[in-house]
Amino acid sequence: MSTSRENEYFSDGITEEIINALAKIKSLKVTSRTSSFFFKNKNIPVPQIAKELNVSAILEGSVRLSGHTIRITAQLIQAEEDFHFWSETWDRKLENIFEIQDEISLLIAEKLREQFGHFEIQEHLVGKQTDNIDAYEYSLKAKYHFNKWNPEDIHIAISLYEKALELDPNHTESYLGLAQCYGFMATTGFMPAGEGWGKTIQLTHHALLLNEQLPGVHYQLGHLAFFTACDYKESFNRMQKAIDIQPNYVEAQQFMSFLYIIANEREKSRQHLDIALSIDPLSQETLFFNAYFHYMLEDYNTSLEQLDSCLKQNPKNIPVHTVKCHCLLKMGRADEVLHYFDDMPSDIVDPINKLGISGLAYAVMKDSKNAATSLTQLLEAANSPDGFNAESYLFLMYGVMGDNDHAFECVRQGIEKKSSLLLLRYPDPLVDVLKNDSRYAEYHKILYQTQEGIEKTKKKKELLDEEAVKMYSTRLLNHILEAKPFQDPDLSLRSLAEQIDIHPNQLSWLLNEGMGKTSMNSSIITGSNISSRFLKIQVRRILH
Repeated sequence: MSTSRENEYFSDGITEEIINALAKIKSLKVTSRTSSFFFKNKNIPVPQIAKELNVSAILEGSVRLSGHTIRITAQLIQAEEDFHFWSETWDRKLENIFEIQDEISLLIAEKLREQFGHFEIQEHLVGKQTDNIDAYEYSLKAKYHFNKWNPEDIHIAISLYEKALELDPNHTESYLGLAQCYGFMATTGFMPAGEGWGKTIQLTHHALLLNEQLPGVHYQLGHLAFFTACDYKESFNRMQKAIDIQPNYVEAQQFMSFLYIIANEREKSRQHLDIALSIDPLSQETLFFNAYFHYMLEDYNTSLEQLDSCLKQNPKNIPVHTVKCHCLLKMGRADEVLHYFDDMPSDIVDPINKLGISGLAYAVMKDSKNAATSLTQLLEAANSPDGFNAESYLFLMYGVMGDNDHAFECVRQGIEKKSSLLLLRYPDPLVDVLKNDSRYAEYHKILYQTQEGIEKTKKKKELLDEEAVKMYSTRLLNHILEAKPFQDPDLSLRSLAEQIDIHPNQLSWLLNEGMGKTSMNSSIITGSNISSRFLKIQVRRILH
């Protein structure tokens, strides 16, 4: 909401910043931008939205920008009963935008904890990005255009990020945003791969030097490790680092699922995919990773259904088209694959992809003459400076044709050349026949190295030991009897914590978990929800 439609970027940007801030809380599941924004400007009942997103609470609000002032409204809704249990309005100067975001995010987190139960909250959720508000506004505009995912808007985003960096050469988020732009252009073929990835590498490492605590930096480094260095282990470790910093970082969860499934770690892949689906259930990107997961499980019907759903939303999704062709080949529909490219938008048809997939179709159909022709053309293409894609299709074709020796020679050369596409193609179901060869397991170990046990669950340390629980329980009970804090209509968990000189995280844990574990109080307080209303009820129960 603003005086100008042109300021929509600002409202979207602030909304996304608050989402990202709340997503830093490890025990709080926060729906990501893509799925949240699906409901923007749509008149859909809150319970229905909550059901589609599988959440307990909805955060609803508005951002109104007028000159150098900003008004932000927010309200929290208990989804099941459509009950508004908290609302607030802030009128602030734009120059204090980061402090506003931090204040709002912390207060929202507090109210969620009071309503739904214990989780720990950091002292601050939003840091100051820059002293230059104009640079920040340019970065928000750039992100707004980047999120449209097309070359024209990406070019606009690049220009805006560059303007932001002219005003603040140390704005980490703009370096990272630029890196993502060039990575998109390189991945989709709208810029020469060497040029695009080169700029992405330079910009990402600069962002890392400025702020190593941004999860997006480690995600981008993991992406680069996979696609430019063929370094599975480094990619894995970087994605894990991004998740350690922000468990709700959906792109890292998606990619971790992908890394596990190509290494044939199905259960671990499923775990990360389930997290991604819970955070971003309506995202086409999450749907694609889900489709790919089912393809790798050889559940082709489910995979095809999800791939088609992706293409309905975005007919120009190149990775979806590629996996769909592979899926059709495994389903015995090679004749469809031969004519598949006739109906594809011409601007996304890559000649090598077309040649490789057509060659695979001929190989599956046992058309030795046309398969041999395709093989010859792929060999010629593989000798070019950008022949890595053709080399990966050579591996697949040799595998489908049962030429194991040539297939594993492609693998040997791919490892030597650090071919990232080899990591992607090696476990493809199209070459299942290779998996019976003893060389397959040997190369698999070389390609998919990880640190054993990197994701072992650590036992969480309790916030208070038994003696502290007894001490604070006694202090709380005495305070309730003497000061009667429940008579305060504005009683909150934080204010009660200040009154008995305990950290709010510790009081939240004490009320939800700690006091229920002591024999003195086990019949008094159970691990239930803590809203201001509920807190008063609990206090009265203590007195009783």
